[in-house]
Amino acid sequence: MNDTWSVEEHRDDVLGAMRPLEPIELPLLDAAGCVLVDDVVVTAPLPPFDNSSMDGYAVRTADVETATEEYPAVLRVVGDIAAGSDTLPAVGPGEAARIMTGAPLPPGAQAVVPVEWTDGGAGGGPATGMNGQREHGPEVRVNRGAPARAFINGRGSDAATGAIALTAGTVLGPPQLGLLAALGHATALVRPRPRVVVLSTGSELTAPGQPLGPGQIHDSNGFMLTSAAQAAGAVAYRVAAVADDAPSLRAALDEQLVRADLVVTSGGVSVGAFDVVKEALAGEVDFRRVAMQPGKPQAFGLLGPDRVPLLGLPGNPVSAYVSFELFVRPALRALAGHAPDALDRPRVTARLACEAPLTSPPGRRQYLRGTYSSDEGTVAPVGGAGSYLVASLARANALIEIPEAATAAEPGAVLTVVLLG
Repeated sequence: MNDTWSVEEHRDDVLGAMRPLEPIELPLLDAAGCVLVDDVVVTAPLPPFDNSSMDGYAVRTADVETATEEYPAVLRVVGDIAAGSDTLPAVGPGEAARIMTGAPLPPGAQAVVPVEWTDGGAGGGPATGMNGQREHGPEVRVNRGAPARAFINGRGSDAATGAIALTAGTVLGPPQLGLLAALGHATALVRPRPRVVVLSTGSELTAPGQPLGPGQIHDSNGFMLTSAAQAAGAVAYRVAAVADDAPSLRAALDEQLVRADLVVTSGGVSVGAFDVVKEALAGEVDFRRVAMQPGKPQAFGLLGPDRVPLLGLPGNPVSAYVSFELFVRPALRALAGHAPDALDRPRVTARLACEAPLTSPPGRRQYLRGTYSSDEGTVAPVGGAGSYLVASLARANALIEIPEAATAAEPGAVLTVVLLG
């Protein structure tokens, strides 16, 4: 067993225990944000029929090829076609059919002339839009010609039968769900969202909204980590804070395992006299030191007969949040079936914008809160290095990474930045 783990070693050990959740068939809206399991093959063309992309007139091209404003083509209007029409008038020589956007192309028609290229059947100048169904004359004057297939959405032009519409591993966002619906799918086979139980430990914790007694603080970690899990795509359950009592913590965990794909605790993983997580889970969970600041104490193990992963994070808010971003978030995304290169937050390089050097402990990777500007390509530190400074964390949109080998970062240095938004 390593005495001190690197950030990569601890992360890789955690991810090595994650297995994507079993696929499940979900209604489309429930599948939003989930990862598609199999390729989706087009079984019927999209669109399923030739349809108009404009409000106008369906015509034969030979009838309008020489049309101009001075010498318009005068065509007899044989009917109206709205979207959803199932009875279509045939268009013969010298004829036209009024057609609306999305309506099926009638037999004999070869193109659609936009209504703005006609008089709209009113016998005057160029029309600006369609009149009501019965507010047009028996004829329409067309002022411009149209080539074959003009303003027609062809059958199968969006997605042809046999084509792959979506590949396995696609994250289903609004456009992808819209495509599935357009193809006639009411459900999708996906990896479900991981269920995460978030539990804070500490006798000093009380719920927000409750008065503070002597030595008490509000449980910020429970809300911060539950929200972070939701933002990572999980279904998250916050459990009321548990006092520093090992039997109580063990009972709470045993009760929660039934609804958890992963458990996150905060507090009680260090070397204090009342580190309740260590006391309750010794022998089942590995408690380790990771060469990073903040977040040196970490815990990881598999609980219960179903071997539910537990990640124990430090209790200080900044330590807990940084640990979540580096270890818990990629674990949740691995459970959800995301690709290996999509597990972590994006990383960029940026020039350090500050007036004095930033110090860093030797042998540990430092993560400082910062504000990153993509326009300037810079990152500026926010607040100090203290792991209790939750107010500065709330103002940050990035983590500034100072490598283990460095003990300082000079103004203007180019550093790796973890983007949080």
